[in-house]
This record gives sequence, structure tokens and C-alpha cells, in this order.
Amino acid sequence: MLTEVQITDNLYRFKQKIDQIERELNESIDSPESMPELIDSSNLLRKNEFLVNTDQKKTELLTVYSAYTKSMELMLTSLFEIQNELKTILQEQSSLISSTKPKSKPKSKPKSKPKSKPKSKPKSKPKSKPKSKPKSKK
Repeated sequence: MLTEVQITDNLYRFKQKIDQIERELNESIDSPESMPELIDSSNLLRKNEFLVNTDQKKTELLTVYSAYTKSMELMLTSLFEIQNELKTILQEQSSLISSTKPKSKPKSKPKSKPKSKPKSKPKSKPKSKPKSKPKSKK
């Protein structure tokens, strides 16, 4: 199996080759014009040569596209394998987390009470809500 770097390099090279061939095809897209001063057979030879060249470029382009597609498929296969591995790892970790959780609620720490209360002034009045003073109207 190709490594990630090799796959990326191959894709980059294939894409460059595709761009180059397409540029070459676009440059030679115009079919040669028939020249009246040449006889028909020489015009046909020129046309045939043009068609052979464009056919070769198109064949080369198809070959590169095929290789590019295979590299893309290989990359996708690798990505799907990685995705499945990550799913498996996630499921394993989730099951580990759920199996390590205690079944009962964790006990909260009891509040510590001071052993001896500091001595303060004796309470003379029981605690009660202070009465609000009526507001005087001016």
C-alpha cells in the first residue's frame, strides 16, 4: 500500500500532467486550413498529421486521468479505513469509560464541624427578624 506522501505526490504529478496535456490540446485545437496552392493529397496529409497528434494527446490524457482516478480511489480507500479504525477506537474507549464509571453516585465529603465553638458574647435575645420601621410621610 502506498504511503500518504506517495499518494499525494502521485496525485500532484498526475494533475500537473493533465493540465499540461490539456494546454497542449488547446494550443493545437485549430485544424489546419486547406491551402489552395497545395494539392488535395498534401492537405489531407496535413489534416491526418494533425488528427494523429491530437488523438495521441487525447489518449495520453485518458491514460493520465485513469491513473489519477486510481490514485484517488486508493486515497479514498485509505480514508475509509482510517475512519473505520477511528470509529472502532471511539467505541472501545466509550465502552471503557462506561465500564469504569462507578455504579453508585460518588459520596460527597461530609462537612466538617468545628470541634469547639469559639466563645462569644452570650445571646440575650432570641434571633428574630428585625421589624421594619414605618416610613414617615413628610
